[in-house]
Amino acid sequence: MAGNSQRRGATRKVGSKKGAVKGTGGHSRKALEGKGPTPKAEDRVYHPAHKRKVAAERGAGRAAVAGTSGRPAASASRSAAGGKGGRTSSTHEVVAGRNSVLEALRAGIPVATVYLAARLEADDRTREIVSIAADAGYPLLEVGRAELDRLTDGAVHQGVAIQVPPYAYADDEELLDLAEASGRPPLVVALDGVTDPRNLGAVLRSAGAFGAHGVLVPERRAAGVTASAWKVSAGAAARVPVARVTNLTRTLQEWKKAGVFVVGLDGGGDTELAAVPFATDPLVLVVGSEGKGLSRLVREECDAIASIPIASAVESLNAAVAAGIALYEVARQRSS
Repeated sequence: MAGNSQRRGATRKVGSKKGAVKGTGGHSRKALEGKGPTPKAEDRVYHPAHKRKVAAERGAGRAAVAGTSGRPAASASRSAAGGKGGRTSSTHEVVAGRNSVLEALRAGIPVATVYLAARLEADDRTREIVSIAADAGYPLLEVGRAELDRLTDGAVHQGVAIQVPPYAYADDEELLDLAEASGRPPLVVALDGVTDPRNLGAVLRSAGAFGAHGVLVPERRAAGVTASAWKVSAGAAARVPVARVTNLTRTLQEWKKAGVFVVGLDGGGDTELAAVPFATDPLVLVVGSEGKGLSRLVREECDAIASIPIASAVESLNAAVAAGIALYEVARQRSS
């Protein structure tokens, strides 16, 4: 009934009055605070960057184990960042297609991640891909076709792709340090304007075969160590360091002051390769592009310009072939 003060709830209990209470000034302060800066992508366990970081750390661990067991260090030693003063390539490269991926894995190319399409129809190639990746400890990710199309930028991937981590370039002084540690006169190949990564890979293979201490390439308008270069090198890219320099001409000038002779290879050279007097000295062999040859500034820094005798019906040699012949001749003269 109205006005009945005995009705339950009609009176407020003592202490139940709403409003400010003494000592509650900072009661909700923590609730208003932010959660801090967003963690880096590689620190978020669900992010692909974290998976790539873990894969790189595993690869570095495998390389360290291989080095202590007396076997050659794994290819991750030249693909993981952190070389002395070196640079790394800026982006990851994706190799797509069953044949290309299988050839890359057989060649020992370092891999950050192996991508397989969901509900993939298996064949001998895919089974071997999975087997090699599992033995090497590479991460295997199953993704949808749409995601694989995006990763490969619309290329024909046949349900398989791999991501190659950035290559860690050596410092140019590191090549001279390696030569000093070997007890042999420095022998380095410099590429001037060679833009095909397959030529770089072939030069790396020849450099490894004939005892060169490394390959020198400029940063701009020149091929870098890509998946194509890894494949053609047949694993030599894991053993022969590549140094990338801002200015090839300036680097050659500095090396000449350090006592290194520079010999350029050109069809119109002033001497034949077999007659070059610097073969047993500290030496840099400079190979120009197949079309333009040596650039003017680099040519001016050469102590000698050597040519390789060829039949008149052939205009010029491929850059990688010329480098291989020159390396063989230098190795022959040094051994005799």
